[in-house]
Amino acid sequence: MMTWFIYDITDNRNRSRLIKIAQKHGLYRVQKSVFLGNIEKDEIDQIIKESRKVIDLKEDSVYIFPVCDADYKKATLLGLAFEKDIVQDEKPVLFF
Repeated sequence: MMTWFIYDITDNRNRSRLIKIAQKHGLYRVQKSVFLGNIEKDEIDQIIKESRKVIDLKEDSVYIFPVCDADYKKATLLGLAFEKDIVQDEKPVLFF
């Protein structure tokens, strides 16, 4: 399921930890504080569990939005947008 992971974290150390959590679970960074990826429900649950341990609930914000594939494919990207195919794992990525 395509999942948006968006955060606003005040502490640099906690922000770095949250970034590592997102990347570890297969999310791609599409903007500074926005990740997106095609992950399963158990991965989402794990991200929530790990994020709760890292953030300050009184000062920080984390938003996790699962989106069905049909709605994700209807999204319009303008300007310097990311490649939807790569985030959906439908386009092979080559590393050199």
